[in-house]
Amino acid sequence: MNLRRLVWLVPPVALLGAVAYAHNAICDCFDNGDNTITCEGGFSDGGKAVGVPVRVLDGAGKVLIEGAMSAQSDFKFPKPKVDYRVVFDGGEGHIVTIDGRDIAK
Repeated sequence: MNLRRLVWLVPPVALLGAVAYAHNAICDCFDNGDNTITCEGGFSDGGKAVGVPVRVLDGAGKVLIEGAMSAQSDFKFPKPKVDYRVVFDGGEGHIVTIDGRDIAK
């Protein structure tokens, strides 16, 4: 293969590698109206969030509740009586934090 042909192949191959790994974490939570909160998670490439760690923290960062996304990529927990935030931890660069005040019925 000559050098000119090789130069034209490198950019498309490099781009394919970047596209294959480009995805974002997605998490949304809602108030069930019965003093429980449900969060649903996944990834923008369609990947499920089964087993992804979830933590509920108070205003000082103390862990109130921790668990993981279920086989249905959701996590249900009792609504804390204090200010809180939910942290969906899909790994480095894939962390979503939701303030409890932004969770609507």
